[in-house]
Amino acid sequence: MLAEVGEEADPEDPDEYRADNVFWVPTEARWQTLQDNAKQPTIGKLIDEAMVAIERDNPRLKGISPKVFRWGRPALDKHRLGELIDVIGTIGLGDAENRSKDILGRVYEYFLTQFASAEGKNSGQFYTPRCVVRVLVEMLAPYKGRVYDPCCGTAGMFVQSEKFVEEHGGRIGDIAVYGQESNSTTRRLAMMNLAIRGIEGDLGPEHADTFRRDLHKDLKADYVLANPPFNDSDWHRSDEVIALLTSIESPQRNPHGHFVRMRRIKALRQMPLSL
Repeated sequence: MLAEVGEEADPEDPDEYRADNVFWVPTEARWQTLQDNAKQPTIGKLIDEAMVAIERDNPRLKGISPKVFRWGRPALDKHRLGELIDVIGTIGLGDAENRSKDILGRVYEYFLTQFASAEGKNSGQFYTPRCVVRVLVEMLAPYKGRVYDPCCGTAGMFVQSEKFVEEHGGRIGDIAVYGQESNSTTRRLAMMNLAIRGIEGDLGPEHADTFRRDLHKDLKADYVLANPPFNDSDWHRSDEVIALLTSIESPQRNPHGHFVRMRRIKALRQMPLSL
């Protein structure tokens, strides 16, 4: 990212990056620093500390990046980890040609695709195939305005919408993206997906289910893009059904309880079990 700063700009000025909606990477978190210490037994700790440093200098990423080597997986083979860093270091991610192709974003998308493939049918809860996303975006043609996805997964709809704008002569910022995600891990993946592409998005202050807690009640969206988790059979949340059953009043406690009970049972029977 340092190479993308203009000739007259200070490459060590964080504000130069933030002005272009690019998150700032402090010295201790840069790839060269990690690669120089790849053979050290503390490499796992250094990676976690790099993540902490990035979150410290970029508030919108707070709580988003993974920190697993020191606290979550202390027994991880440090030698293997160092070898992996060396292998990645041989890939030309930083040259001009690859930077122009959004190589980092494409690598991130590749891993999301591979993870979705490994998950099989369960992947529909967080990932929509790129071809499906592209069709939906092309149909709505969001040239400018507010784009909303009530079940945004890993933010693929937003990324493709920005690509659509750029492909048609627009620029990042012509559209504003809003959404939310009920799964906390998936929401973190979405936030990182937007950050590495320089997209400013409002996914609410935390993860939340749109059905039960709409984080954008006052939003007047120009475009609504969504691919609901059609393979999630418990989308209506079985705990809500249980709560409804336990709230049914008996005739002994309420003289009108029979009628209340019948109305609620009718509501239960009409409740769809899947999309």
